[in-house]
Amino acid sequence: MKTITIALAGNPNVGKSTVFNALTGMNQHTGNWPGKTVSHAEGRAYYNDTEFHIVDLPGAYSLTSESPDEKAAGEYISSGNADIILIVADATCLERNLLLVRDIMAVTHNVILCVNLIDEAEKKGISIDIKKLESMLGIPVISAAARSGRGLNELMQLLSCYRQSPSIEAPFPSIADICSSCICVESDQPHSFDRKVDRIVTSKVFGFPIMLLLLIVIFWITMSGANYPSAALSSLFALAGGKLQTLLTSASVSPGIISLIMDGIYTTLTWVISVMLPPMAIFFPLFTILEDFGYLPRIAFNLDNAFKSCGAHGKQALTMCMGFGCNACGVMGCRIIESPRERLIAILTNCFVPCNGRFPALIALILIFIVPFSGALKAPAAGAILAGFIVSGIIMTLLISKLLSTTVLRGLPSSFVLELPPYRRPDFKNIIVRSLLDRTLFVLGRAVMVAAPSGAVIWLLANLHFGSISVLDYITSFFEPFGRMIGVDGVIITAFILGLPANEIVIPIMLMCYMSTGMLTDYASLSQLHTTLSDCGWTFQTALSVLILCMFHFPCGTTCLTIKKETGSLKWTALAFIIPTVTGVLLCCILNILFQIF
Repeated sequence: MKTITIALAGNPNVGKSTVFNALTGMNQHTGNWPGKTVSHAEGRAYYNDTEFHIVDLPGAYSLTSESPDEKAAGEYISSGNADIILIVADATCLERNLLLVRDIMAVTHNVILCVNLIDEAEKKGISIDIKKLESMLGIPVISAAARSGRGLNELMQLLSCYRQSPSIEAPFPSIADICSSCICVESDQPHSFDRKVDRIVTSKVFGFPIMLLLLIVIFWITMSGANYPSAALSSLFALAGGKLQTLLTSASVSPGIISLIMDGIYTTLTWVISVMLPPMAIFFPLFTILEDFGYLPRIAFNLDNAFKSCGAHGKQALTMCMGFGCNACGVMGCRIIESPRERLIAILTNCFVPCNGRFPALIALILIFIVPFSGALKAPAAGAILAGFIVSGIIMTLLISKLLSTTVLRGLPSSFVLELPPYRRPDFKNIIVRSLLDRTLFVLGRAVMVAAPSGAVIWLLANLHFGSISVLDYITSFFEPFGRMIGVDGVIITAFILGLPANEIVIPIMLMCYMSTGMLTDYASLSQLHTTLSDCGWTFQTALSVLILCMFHFPCGTTCLTIKKETGSLKWTALAFIIPTVTGVLLCCILNILFQIF
């Protein structure tokens, strides 16, 4: 069986990942290029007596860009490691895609062009003369609609019998000549539907309300939908935990070690998984649906002026939105920003928007301390207050971006061409692969790496005693004066510090400290939580200060690890840790002073 290496190239939003998934199925994995933070996917496909090793390159508009993604794609194509460069182009806007075809053909003539989304083009009244296009380019060209499988069998056949071209210098025809000769458009405005929708979703009147409404809907679906699988996972882990404890007991493991394993490592680990996994498994598919539909670039368009006025990059709007699901994913998403300076600004400010791990605490504290009444208006009022906190996070993102761009990261904001791709029906199979495998499980894996050892540390602090006082009590007493200075107590400060593995365990650590249980402690209901916290001296001011700290504090351990991997620098990781923490402490200090005065 012969093996052929294929590099899959193309602009973003052309269905390249759909082609890759359709060809490779589940025979694929993702990883980083050696020595780089840029990820790529590899997979294998088989046709007759041929095995294809397919490398899915990052989306690129050009091979000469300084963007890490586009630079990595260009370097791989120039390396000659691939036998064939398979370029995927969008049939609905072929003219723009031909720029990349021209760049790649200047490097190699071992190229096949797959004109994808041909079905979408036909709906818009766009027809392409594939034979004429093939003749003018001098390379094999095939039309396809990867979502429905149309043309993929012909593509596999073409790849299996392809013979490499000799190195011949041939002039690339004018793109204008290619389009005039090969593309026929029935309508004067084939993208009229897209422009009509854009006049609404990118307008100054409706653009921002629509963005906010969509964000609220996504949060509502995520938080309400995550409750049931979270409860099911907790029950499953409790059942498995009982079996594991029985197994350890029967193996004559000492009670102290059993408690360390079960009450420390196992409880923390399963807590993080059961609380993190369901929201991410819901949020990321919803986020990817908006991405596939074509709405995310419209968000960047709406917020471009705001970020540009702060010396930042318009694409930071997209990475900020990703941070609402998980700040670690938001940091990874900063790779789409070409400028290293603006990429750092986006990384350093990403955790100013709350991730899904902070929402349970935000919602619980708003419901029991901030909204003083019950009835039908309680939920809408709490939702409006939560939206206010979210907006404050966005405003703080802009303010800190401005501060960074005028101090340690001075420089002029770069310009960029923002593509508004056609609206398309999302590819739900592709969404599952991208959102669950590439994002959810990747982030969860890093969270597990941080949570397991942290669980052991938390248990040791709570169960190691000097005299009758635990190490944890000594720590909370040490932080008590600092806590009082900012309107909270030592337990709250300790809980945030020990909550570094995951934001989800901050409230359980507080309850563990207040109730002296020696292990993470959950609350059965909001009323029970309110009673417990009130009995421990919580007031409206305490709750408001904790809400501020929930919004503005250091990134979780998973995000810190991701920042270190993305920047390759402990200095920038430390700065990403310090900036939001100092911001939250200063705001709490100001709040405490105001309460003491008034």
